[in-house]
Amino acid sequence: MSIRSILQDMKFSRSQRVVQDSAGSAESVGESLKQSCWAQMPQELLREVLIVKAPELTGKLTFPISVKQPGPRDDLLQCFIKRNRSSQTYYLFLGLTHALTDEGKFLLAARKYKRATCTDYIVSLNADDMSKGSSNYIGKLRSNFLGTKFTIFDGQPTHAGAKITKSRSTRPVNLKQVSPRVPAGNYPVAHIQYELNMLGSRGPRRMQCTMDAIPATSVEPGGVAPTQADFSYSNAEFLPSLPFFRSKSNHVERISGPLASQKSGVLVLRNKSPRWHEQLQCWCLNFHGRVTVASVKNFQLVASPENGPAGPEHEKIILQFGKVGKDLFTMDYRYPISAFQAFSICLSSFDTKIACE
Repeated sequence: MSIRSILQDMKFSRSQRVVQDSAGSAESVGESLKQSCWAQMPQELLREVLIVKAPELTGKLTFPISVKQPGPRDDLLQCFIKRNRSSQTYYLFLGLTHALTDEGKFLLAARKYKRATCTDYIVSLNADDMSKGSSNYIGKLRSNFLGTKFTIFDGQPTHAGAKITKSRSTRPVNLKQVSPRVPAGNYPVAHIQYELNMLGSRGPRRMQCTMDAIPATSVEPGGVAPTQADFSYSNAEFLPSLPFFRSKSNHVERISGPLASQKSGVLVLRNKSPRWHEQLQCWCLNFHGRVTVASVKNFQLVASPENGPAGPEHEKIILQFGKVGKDLFTMDYRYPISAFQAFSICLSSFDTKIACE
């Protein structure tokens, strides 16, 4: 039985109950509920269907909003990216097995659009609908002219008081009507910068990711990262008064201003330092079998101890990305970043960066 059929049956049962209540016939309501498929469904399964848990707790991506929520705390969530060179499109899948190549579960798609002074990657929930004016649009990645600096934009505000950034070009990718549940806007949530390699030293690219919407304390024991609850923001004017995020304890948090202004600072991710292998004569990182092809695109990111000594939490890999085939790459991530943020960071690695290699 599909989720859609279950929800339709629930809606039908609810409408029957309203009609019968207005007629004052409680016995008929009970009979209608008994005849529903919900009556025969085991309570354990019914509980899993009705109670939607975040990936942080389940380690699973079950609903579309899950791609905007932080990953699990304990383990890396294994995904992979397929690249279509001809259409400049990238597809993100959730791995269903431990194998490097399986069918996977589609999560997100991104398409590259080159402009005169920058490059945009439009990220969508639908591989066949890459329009920024669509309800499937969730954000974008924009690079500078050299491809050394990137900004991740969320289509919706990540916290109350988030400031919208006007795009240099207001021309939409495709002319489609904007859904009323998705406010048209660009809210910067992260900045990525690749270090220049003017001397041509050997080794992988060096990068730094500043996660403007995630506090640095989120990687510490008991730390909490904002978790988006749903896509439905009906009016951007009312955003400051709405509780957008729920923490692990189901406590509703209200973030009144940009996280950059907090004393704890924002989360900064940096490359995990590789080791030089004398026998292989190359720089090596331990991807635990998840990467099989050497490439300058391969990387592992850990939290950077910006305001103090490094602790065990700064040794955990938060995001790793690597090549396993000509157009196939693995992407594994964990708390406190989301699949959308991880996917956007990996997209930045696809650009050619002559000054960084």
